[in-house]
Amino acid sequence: MRTLLHEAANALLTRCARYSALKAWAMRISKTRGLKRAKVALARKLAVVMHRMWLDGSEFRWSDAASAATH
Repeated sequence: MRTLLHEAANALLTRCARYSALKAWAMRISKTRGLKRAKVALARKLAVVMHRMWLDGSEFRWSDAASAATH
């Protein structure tokens, strides 16, 4: 699972052109701490997000605007 989370974080940072709050967050970390640490941080954040989605049955929202509109 750890390898898959790291691969997902790597793909999100390097291959995914679509904007998301997660990608922006990780890019800010990569500027100060480096890309390797940003990938690990993003992998952990993805695990937390997926666990939350699993518990409450919600769907992933790409942007913060969508989450602000639902609250």
